[in-house]
Amino acid sequence: MTQLLYLAAAVAFIVGLKQLAHPRTARRGNLLASGGMLLAVVVTLVAQGIVNWGVIAGGVALGSVIGVLWARRVPMTAMPEMVAALNGFGGIASALVAGAELVGVGDPAVFRLDVQLTVLFALAIGAATFSGSFIAFGKLQGIVPGKPLVYAGQRVVAGLITAVLLAAAAVAIVGTNPAGFLVVAVVALVIGVLMVIPIGGADMPVVVSLLNSLSGLAAAGTGFVIGNSALIIGGALVGAAGFILTVQMCESMNRSLFNVMFGAFTSAEQAMEVAASGDQHVRAATPDDVAIALAYAERVMIVPGYGLAVAQAQHDVRKLARILQDRGVAVDYAIHPVAGRMPGHMNVLLAEADVPYEHLLDLEDANSALARTDVALILGANDVVNPSARDDVGSPIFGMPIIEADRATTVVVVKRSLSPGYAGVDNPLFYDDRTMMFFGDAADAVQSINAAIALL
Repeated sequence: MTQLLYLAAAVAFIVGLKQLAHPRTARRGNLLASGGMLLAVVVTLVAQGIVNWGVIAGGVALGSVIGVLWARRVPMTAMPEMVAALNGFGGIASALVAGAELVGVGDPAVFRLDVQLTVLFALAIGAATFSGSFIAFGKLQGIVPGKPLVYAGQRVVAGLITAVLLAAAAVAIVGTNPAGFLVVAVVALVIGVLMVIPIGGADMPVVVSLLNSLSGLAAAGTGFVIGNSALIIGGALVGAAGFILTVQMCESMNRSLFNVMFGAFTSAEQAMEVAASGDQHVRAATPDDVAIALAYAERVMIVPGYGLAVAQAQHDVRKLARILQDRGVAVDYAIHPVAGRMPGHMNVLLAEADVPYEHLLDLEDANSALARTDVALILGANDVVNPSARDDVGSPIFGMPIIEADRATTVVVVKRSLSPGYAGVDNPLFYDDRTMMFFGDAADAVQSINAAIALL
C-alpha cells in the first residue's frame, strides 16, 4: 500500500508539472502537485511509525499558516528571492536527512560503497545549494552587492577548496571516517558561496534556476540513501525541470551556461561612466504628449518590465488598455522570456490584472508585429529592449534576443531615470529621435496618462 500511494503521489507530481506549463491550468497543477507532496509526506511518516496523526495534523496546520502568511506578505517583485530561499531550504533538508542516516548507523562501513557515494553526493550538493541560494537571495534583495565580487587568486582558491573537498571525500570512503563526511559538508557550504559571489546580479535568475535543479538532485540522492521512491521521483522531476529551464533561459540570452557561471557582465560603475560620457540628447515627454500618441494610434504594443512589477502598475496598465481599446486601438503585450527577475514573471503579473492570455505575444510574434506598430510603450523594461544586443558587437549583451521596440514608429519609455538596467549596460534607445522618455514611477505615470486621455 505504501508503494502504491507513493506511485499516486508521483503521478500527481508529473501531471501537476505538466499543467504548470499553461496559465489556465497552472493553479490546478500547483494544487495537484502540492497534494501529491502532502500524500507522500504523510505516508512516509505513518509507514515509519515516526509520529501519530495528531502530530501530523499539527505540522500541516503550522506549515499552512506559515505558507499562507509568507505568500500574502511577499510581493510579486520578491518572488525570485522567495524561490531562492525555498531552494536553499530544500538543499539543506536533503543534506540533513542524508547526514541523519549516517549518524543513525554510526559506522559508515555499514553502508555499501554506492550508498556512501550517494550520501556524499547529497551532503555536498545539498550544502552547496543552501549557501549558494542564500547568497543569490542576498544579491536579489540588495543585501549582498549585485555586481560580481572578484579578488586576486580567485581561481587558485577555488581549485584548492575543490581539492580539499575531494580529499575529504576520499578519507570518508577509503578510511570510512565519519569526520570526512562532515568536512565534505562544511567545504561544500564554502563552495556554494564562492560559486555565486562572482556572478553578476543580471544573471541571478539563471543561477536561481540552476540551484533549483541542484536542490532536486540533492533530494533524489537522499531518496536513494533512505530508499524512498517518492523522494527519488520528486527530486528527479525538480532536477530535470530546473535544468531545462536553466538551458532555456541561457538560450533566451544567447549565452552558454558556462559563460553565465564564469563570465560576468560589465559592472554597473563602468556602464554609468559610459552613460555619463558623450552628449546624447533625450526627449522628455509629458502625460499629454504620451496620451496623444497613444489615443490616435491604430496599434499599441506594451512592453512590461521589472519597473512595472516594482510599481505594481499592472491594474493601471490594464485600465489603460481598456481605454485605448474602447477608442478602437489594437493593444497587445510583448513578453520577453527573461523580463523581470524570473521566467513567467510578466505573465503572472498581467494575469493578476485579468489581461487576456491571447494578447500576450512571445518574442518572435511581438517582433514581427512591432514593425507595424504605431507606439511601443515600454514600462520599466531596459535590458530586454536594448538595441545594443542586436547592433553593437562590442556590447557585453551582444547576441541576446530582444524585444525590438525600436522598430515601432514611436517609442515611449516610462522609467525613473536614465540609469543602466540590471545588466549594467547603457541603452541607446533612450537617445533615439523616435523615443519619448517619460520619467517617473510606472503606476503614477500610467495613471496620469489615463487621466490625460480622458480629457481628449
